[in-house]
Order: sequence, then structure tokens, then C-alpha cells
Amino acid sequence: MKYNVAVVGASGNVGREMLQILSERGFPTGEVYALSSARSAGGEVSFGDQDIKLQDLAKFDFSQTDIVLSSAGGSVSAEFAPRAAAAGAVVIDNTSHFRMDPDVPLVVPEVNPEAIAGYTKKNIIANPNCSTIQMVVALKPLHDAAKIKRVVVSTYQSVSGAGKDAMDELFNQTRAIFMNATPNPQKFKKQIAFNTIPQIDVFMDDRRTKEEWKMDVETKKILDPHIKVCANCVRVPAFIGHAEMVNVEFEREISAQEALAILAKAPGVSVIDLESEMEFITQVEIQGEDDVFISRLREDPTVENGLNFWCVADNLRKGAALNAVQIAEILVRDYLKK
Repeated sequence: MKYNVAVVGASGNVGREMLQILSERGFPTGEVYALSSARSAGGEVSFGDQDIKLQDLAKFDFSQTDIVLSSAGGSVSAEFAPRAAAAGAVVIDNTSHFRMDPDVPLVVPEVNPEAIAGYTKKNIIANPNCSTIQMVVALKPLHDAAKIKRVVVSTYQSVSGAGKDAMDELFNQTRAIFMNATPNPQKFKKQIAFNTIPQIDVFMDDRRTKEEWKMDVETKKILDPHIKVCANCVRVPAFIGHAEMVNVEFEREISAQEALAILAKAPGVSVIDLESEMEFITQVEIQGEDDVFISRLREDPTVENGLNFWCVADNLRKGAALNAVQIAEILVRDYLKK
């Protein structure tokens, strides 16, 4: 059985990754449509060994599609996702626009796949924030074992999370510094090359950034509304891959060895033990990988029932495109009948 799939934002980093992953995983596609702004329409993107033409999103007829994977910004999704849903397609949206809508399921397949059933309310499923996805994949099996009370997470997020322009800015600033020129911040408020920026998204009234707020409220919606989350989100001069240092407080005692054994069996998780040849893993090493990687797991003696661990994932894959395709795979396997 084949399904016609449209990718909205197909010329962007995540859109291209969606097309690549659909092909890699052998998703049962019929027709594949690559949609973009009018400015990019007419160009080409790759789908497996094919080149497909970019079509103008504003003129596209969604009635010919079964599934829409969307990653073109919140304002674009706000306009076009309901239109696609009304035409009969199921939209899996990677933007923040629908995530906290009570009638839209927010899904990480390794964590809450049963929530996909709620798509029928609006024909829309939301993909969580990249930093939230990798954290809850790691937290889910630990929460099942010992029940989490509180999480304190500090993120080290690559520039690809802010799009192609941000990647270009890091490259251009790095080159400028080596040529004794002055870096020119445009995408970011401050220099990103050889620097870190403790702001991702806008500041809110409570002095958190919106990225930090997202990690809090999305974790509650996906995993457990009773978990307290304190997030500190930082942009770092890495091109691809998000890293997080996660401190977790549990209701019952859980040893580092028990946690390592649990995570080693968890779906979508790879554990790098300190005793292994690698010792720990970094952003550069997980580019192009699908799993969430855990290393440096240890007990925290400063709190009762506490653990620390280092969590790394490819934000363009598991943090965005792969998660959306995994949702689509469950959707066609368990819910869509043609």
C-alpha cells in the first residue's frame, strides 16, 4: 500500500533530511511532492536517487496527498497545516505552532506512541522541540523504573537548530576571524564563532527563554505533567548535533549500574560506558546517526536518588526529521487504511 507524501519546507535543512530519511527507511511512498516558497519553486531536491522539482506551497492542492511532513516555520504551518488537514491529509508538523494545542498530540515514538491515536481531532500531529525529543527518549525508561521528580538540564545546541543562515554565519565568522576581519553577527545577537550564547529563542516575562519554556511544558505533555524541569539552553559553535548535561532526581534509589542496564535495552538509545574504548561521545561523532547517545552516567551524591548523564543526538535527524518519519510509519501501520 502506497501513500502520497508532501514535504513542506523541502529546501531547508530539515526538509531535505525528511526526504532523505523517507528514502533510507523505505517508507511506502507513492507520489512525493517537495513544497517550498515561490522563491525556491522550480529548483530541485534529492529523494533517494531521484531529483524532484520544488513546487510552490501557496498553489499546491493537498487533496492529492495522504501525509504532509511540515517544517517551514510556525507562521507557515499556522496557515497551511489546517488547509492540508481539511483536504484530508494527516499533517506531521515540526514547528512549535501546534505543540501545546490540547487537541493535537505531541509525540515521540519511543515515549508515547499511543498518543498518535488523537490525530483524528484535527488531522495534525506535532513533532516536539529537538532538545526535548532527545531528553525524553533518555528519560522515559528511567521514569518507568524509578519515577522522576525533577530534571535540571543544560543544553549545548548547534547552530543548525537555527537554520541554514545560522550555519552560514558560523562558517563566515570563523573564516573572518582567521583572516583578521571583524565577525558580523546577523542571525545571532552576538558573535557565535569561538563563543557561546545563553539565549535560544526570545526572552519571556519570567526571564526564561522560550526554548527553556518549551523543554519544560513539552516534557510535561509527553512524559508526565508532574515532572519539574529546569532548563538552561545555550547555543554553541557546533554545526550539527545537540548535547545536554542532564541531572535527574528520582522518587526511589536507582544506581548508576541499574540505570546503565535500563538504558542499554531502551529503544532508540545507545550507551557509551566510561570503561569502553570511546569513554564518552560528542556532537561531531553522532552526525548522521539515528539514536540518542548517553555517556558519563554517574550518581549525584548531592541530592537523594540523583543521577547525571551526558546526552547527545543529531538534531536534524532524531531531533526533527527522523522523529516525524517514525510518527508517519506508526500512522500508516496502525491507523491509516486505504
